[in-house]
Amino acid sequence: MEAYLVQFVTILSTVLYIALLIRVFSSWLNVGPTSPLFPILNIVYQVTEPILAPIRRVLPKLGMLDLSPMVALLLLTFIRSAFVRIITG
Repeated sequence: MEAYLVQFVTILSTVLYIALLIRVFSSWLNVGPTSPLFPILNIVYQVTEPILAPIRRVLPKLGMLDLSPMVALLLLTFIRSAFVRIITG
């Protein structure tokens, strides 16, 4: 049971990590509603916004620079390693 929980947490955190990276890289592109990538990016935004919005409220504003994805990636890595360490005891 312990191995399945560790594997689940690892897979979930990896999917969130990839979604956050896709969101960062997609912000550099101009993807409109007519683009074939739009439905995928819409899902990525819906998955990542609940993670990034609270971080944005806490971080100070730095003009056009949004550091919330970087903070989210660091927190995700820390939480995953702490959770796995607690589970495996």
